[in-house]
Amino acid sequence: MMYPRLFLARNLLKEDGVIFVSIDDNEVHNLRLMMNEVFGEENFIEQIIWKKRSTPPNDKVIGASHEYIVIYCKNLELVSLNLRPRTEEQVARYKNPDNHPKGPWTSGDLMANIKGGRYVKSLYFPIINPNTGEEHYPSSNGNWRFNKEKIEELMKNNEIYFGEDGLSRPKLKRFLCDVKEGITYTTLWDFVPFNTQGSNEMTELLGNLAIFDNPKPAGLLRELCNLGMNSNDIVFDFFSGSGTIAHAVLELNTEDGGNRKFIMVQLPEKCDEKSEAFKAGYKTISDIGKERIRRVIKNIKADKQNKLDVDDIAGKQDLGFKVFKLQESNFKIWRSDVKTEEELFTQLTLHTDPVDENAKIENILYELLLKSGVPLTARIEEKDGCYRVNNEIILILKRIDEGIIKAVISEMPKKVITLDRLFKNNDQLKTNTALQMKDSEIDFRVV
Repeated sequence: MMYPRLFLARNLLKEDGVIFVSIDDNEVHNLRLMMNEVFGEENFIEQIIWKKRSTPPNDKVIGASHEYIVIYCKNLELVSLNLRPRTEEQVARYKNPDNHPKGPWTSGDLMANIKGGRYVKSLYFPIINPNTGEEHYPSSNGNWRFNKEKIEELMKNNEIYFGEDGLSRPKLKRFLCDVKEGITYTTLWDFVPFNTQGSNEMTELLGNLAIFDNPKPAGLLRELCNLGMNSNDIVFDFFSGSGTIAHAVLELNTEDGGNRKFIMVQLPEKCDEKSEAFKAGYKTISDIGKERIRRVIKNIKADKQNKLDVDDIAGKQDLGFKVFKLQESNFKIWRSDVKTEEELFTQLTLHTDPVDENAKIENILYELLLKSGVPLTARIEEKDGCYRVNNEIILILKRIDEGIIKAVISEMPKKVITLDRLFKNNDQLKTNTALQMKDSEIDFRVV
């Protein structure tokens, strides 16, 4: 099941996209081999160690308190991962005791390791302490980081530090305004929640259903979103489970006003009929995921009512989501294996109306949109049995008459789609409609 999804994931990724796969010690070696084959060994980025437990389990001689998150990309040359935001504690390390015009700073090393084990002549010279006149040379295992001209410029701008007493070896002033907006992520993630937090989140939202043994905490997924996504990107989860990534994306958008979107995929895996989840009305795992997303959205809306929204983030955030189920077509399928004249006549009779007798209007709508290349996220408005999509396409699916046709043409859409059965064998009305659409340069399709 994993292999075909990885191939599909690679095809769906943007050229600068990344994929994260969570796995434990049992299969991480097999996963790396599989990922190398699908994405290419050269597109391996890193393997993160997530500390998922505060205490090791007692069922092993050596307790496993971590899992792995393997990161690959589609094209390593195009990938640009984000930095980790600095904590308040890290920012507090920058001070400005001398009221420097560039603002807060912290001291950093002026030394650089010796390249190839040999001194670089242009980087080996004395730095004179202006307070004492003492000459300071690089230590025995390195050179200065900058040449003499650069050091003189730094000295002139008061960007070299000789300690609080003014008598110490020279250090570089590293200004907060000069450093990047964040810090580089490390491979050891001990700064995100443990898996117990994931269980607590499920309990707070849905009660003690005891379906997922170790659901991922939303905080872990939010950190992965921070690392690999920009504010308008899309995340695709092939094994969505309880919908943790959707939870993380919704909360992240609430914090920074982003417009990240999520696509969750989950097979309709049935819950155990003896489980508390099944007794509570959740027949499948996907039912639990959908309800979790609904309740996260409900909590966000309730929280917004109690807060002052100065930047109008609440008004801009889209808190809706759509659910689709994979099923057979709403239109009758033409059989190509007919052999007798009687079978052919029967099939022609059945296809007088190609719409399946059990098809629902909403399902027909979305199938026609997909076949027309319209994304499922398109904004749809219904009025008088007509569905308007992005002000470009109108679908007439419930009834049709001269008044509806006139109203639709007056809106000048690019395309109009309708069902043949709505004309009720009125060939004159259908022909006149086609001619009027053609005169108005509207692409008219009858299904």
